[in-house]
Amino acid sequence: MKHHLCVIVFLLHLQQKWLLANADMFIRSKGVHFMLNGAPFYANGFNAYWLMYEAADPSQRPKVSAAFRQAAAHGLTVARTWAFSDGGYRPLQSYPGSYNDQMFKGLDFVVAEARRYGIKLILSLANNYESFGGKKQYVNWGRSRGQYLTSDDDFFTNSMVKGFYKNHIRSVLNRYNTISGVVYKNDPTIMAWELMNEPRCTSDPSGRTIQAWIMEMASYLKSIDRNHLLEAGIEGFYGPSSPQRSRLNPVSNIGTDFIANNMVPAIDFATVHSYPDQWLSNSNDENQLSFMSKWLDIHIQDAEHILRKPILIAEFGKSWRDRGFSPYERDVLFNTVYLKIYASAKRGGAAGGGLFWQLLASGMDNFRDGYEIILSDKRQSSTANLIAHQAHKLYLIRKWFWRSIKGRHIHN
Repeated sequence: MKHHLCVIVFLLHLQQKWLLANADMFIRSKGVHFMLNGAPFYANGFNAYWLMYEAADPSQRPKVSAAFRQAAAHGLTVARTWAFSDGGYRPLQSYPGSYNDQMFKGLDFVVAEARRYGIKLILSLANNYESFGGKKQYVNWGRSRGQYLTSDDDFFTNSMVKGFYKNHIRSVLNRYNTISGVVYKNDPTIMAWELMNEPRCTSDPSGRTIQAWIMEMASYLKSIDRNHLLEAGIEGFYGPSSPQRSRLNPVSNIGTDFIANNMVPAIDFATVHSYPDQWLSNSNDENQLSFMSKWLDIHIQDAEHILRKPILIAEFGKSWRDRGFSPYERDVLFNTVYLKIYASAKRGGAAGGGLFWQLLASGMDNFRDGYEIILSDKRQSSTANLIAHQAHKLYLIRKWFWRSIKGRHIHN
C-alpha cells in the first residue's frame, strides 16, 4: 500500500512539474503588453487560414511543415488560422455537433507542428463570411431544425443557433490532440482564441447585437478555458461609443464598435485589420498609405489610453492584383506597419505585433489571392527580408528587457 502511495505521490509530483514547466509557456496579457516567461512578447507573424484544410490530407502535410519551417527561419512567432469548416465540402463540422475526425486530425497536426517549430497559434472559431460555412451555415442549420430565421445576422441572436456555436467552442477547446496528447485548452502552443473572423452585423448599426453576443460568448469560452487569451476578431471600425472617431471608418454600418467590443472584460486584447487597397480602392497609393498610418496610430493610442490592453494588427497586406502594383509599394506598406509596431514596442506602448495576410508554401497556386507571400520565392525576397528584419528588431527589444531585469537583480 505504502509503495502504491509513493508511486502516486511521485506521479503527482511529475504532473505538477509538467504543469509548472508548461504554465510559463502560455502567453499572458499584463497591462498593454503580451507577456511570455515574464518578458514582453511580440507577435511578428502571419495568417494561413488553409493549414487545417491542407493538413487533413496526409499527402499535403509537407506544405504545412514547409510553411512553418520557413516562417521560423524568418523569425516569425505567431500564425493565425481557422479552427472551423462548417458544412459544405470537406467540413470539420458536417452538421451541429457532428465532427469529421479526419479534419480534426488535420488540426491536431497543425497544432503539433506549430509547437515543433516554436510558433504560437491564434485559432479562429467561426467565419462571418460564407467561405468555410460561416454564420450563413449556422443559420441554415437553424432553419432545418424549424427555426424561423430571416437573416444571416440571426446567428447573433437566435438561441438555438447560439447553442450550436457554443457547442463548437466546447468541442474545439476540449479536443484531445491525437499527435501531442495534449487537450487544446491546456496547450500553450495556442496563444489565443478568436470568437469570429471579422464579425459584422449590418442589420444593427447601433452595435448592440454584436456587443451582447461578444459578452455572452466570451464569458462562455472563459468558463471552459482560463489558460488562453481571447479576442473578438473585429476589424477596428468605430461605433456609437466613440462618435468622434466614426468619421475615420472607411466603411459604415458594420455593427461593430472598436471601443465597446474590446472593453468587454473577458476580451484580453484588441485587434485591427488594415486593407487600404480594398477600402479605398479608388485612391492612389499615397492616400492609402496616409489613411493606414492614421488608422494604426489612432487604434494603438486607443488601446493604450482607453482600453489599456495590447493590440494586434491581425491582418494587413497589399495585393499584386491592385492597379499599378509594384513589389516596392508592398514593401513600403509592410515597412509602415512594422515601423508603427516597433516604435510603440520600443517605448513600451500597446502594439503587440502584426500578422500579414497571407503566407503560402510553394506549389499552392489555387490558394493565391493576390496577397500571398511565399518566403522561398526569390521574387519576393525584399519582402521576406523586411519580415526577418522586423523579427530581429522585436527580438532585440525582448532581449534588452531581459538584460535590464538581470541588471536590476544584480544591483539589488
